[in-house]
Amino acid sequence: MNGAIPVFVNDRTLWVAAGSSAGDAALQYDAMLADRLADGTAYITDGRGIRLDATAPAHAGAILRVVVSARRTRDEADAHP
Repeated sequence: MNGAIPVFVNDRTLWVAAGSSAGDAALQYDAMLADRLADGTAYITDGRGIRLDATAPAHAGAILRVVVSARRTRDEADAHP
């Protein structure tokens, strides 16, 4: 694959276009994650577990984890009136 770089997402090795973002790699891993990443019920971390913005650049050999949570989003209130 010319112009492609290897990125590891969860349990798979993916080849993404050079210049792709972490979000692009996550969506190549599973396109159904788009809504979950957008609403905050899923997020991306690096191999150390540090949360990444979906717009962060993916570099060759990057290890990414997509975490899906059943809990409420980060911005949702703890208590309701």
